[in-house]
Amino acid sequence: MYLSIISTIFGILILLSGVAGFVPAYTTDGLLFDTFQIDTVHSVFNIIVGIVALLCSFKYKADRLFFQIFGFIYGLIAIATFVMGGDLVFTQLNIPDNVLHVLIAVVFLVIGFSADKEGEV
Repeated sequence: MYLSIISTIFGILILLSGVAGFVPAYTTDGLLFDTFQIDTVHSVFNIIVGIVALLCSFKYKADRLFFQIFGFIYGLIAIATFVMGGDLVFTQLNIPDNVLHVLIAVVFLVIGFSADKEGEV
């Protein structure tokens, strides 16, 4: 139950951050909220992750698996960004992006691996 609420909240937040990447009022010189480097690939990725989180929460009841898989993915993105200096093949990321991705990875992995099968965190 609680895990479903948490994944719904994260899904909405990530989905909104992806949509905000396409709204000129929130982006200036390729920076979302004047902080996070953003481009079309990054925004679309966030929209997809947000939708997947919501689907896992509402339709498939796979919240725990979502947090485990995407915790791992965000961790890989963060490591790759540190190693490659922010210049990933498909997008550019800056230090605030990377710090956020590390935090998301840690939170997602903790939630995904500490939740029980019934969704209690």
